[in-house]
Amino acid sequence: MQATIQRWGNSQGIRLPKSVLTAAHLCENDAVSIDVQSDRIILRKIPQRRTLDDLFADYHGDYVPSEIDTGADVGLEVFD
Repeated sequence: MQATIQRWGNSQGIRLPKSVLTAAHLCENDAVSIDVQSDRIILRKIPQRRTLDDLFADYHGDYVPSEIDTGADVGLEVFD
């Protein structure tokens, strides 16, 4: 497969065919890291946390909420 680098606004870009994106498990708006090794450009998908289980995977239940005294009321901070 071959592609051409083309001007894209003030930058240059290359369009990746859908078959390449599918084979690499990439979708529109996926974040990728870009590495350069000698004469190669390597794109890697950056995994994104998408579930609450993923977001709280490192949470061990040690958080205890507490109140913080910020001093006397100054304006309309307190609602009845």
